[in-house]
Amino acid sequence: MKVLLPLVLFLFGIDGLNAQKVYSTDQDYKADVKIYVVNQEYKADLLVYKVDAAYKAKENNGKWYFTDAEYKSQKKIYFVDADYKADLKVYFVDSDYKSGWKDKSKQYLMY
Repeated sequence: MKVLLPLVLFLFGIDGLNAQKVYSTDQDYKADVKIYVVNQEYKADLLVYKVDAAYKAKENNGKWYFTDAEYKSQKKIYFVDADYKADLKVYFVDSDYKSGWKDKSKQYLMY
């Protein structure tokens, strides 16, 4: 038991770092966070860069990896059709260095 507890804590610690693995669900009630994609960078709470591998989606810094299955994700998201329905407004950027939070008060949504 003494060996098992540190191992479990270690594994949960690693999993917590990869909080940007997201799954796009098809129903709003299944989502942890409702997302609205804005058309201008200045309107966003978060600038998001889609990475091509799960290991690149570490920390809560706007680098998202879209999983192909719900159980592989840390957050389930749903894209809404109006900004007033959203918990979080995002803008997709074309380079990883541009990703990040513009409104840090909403950062808790992706933990």
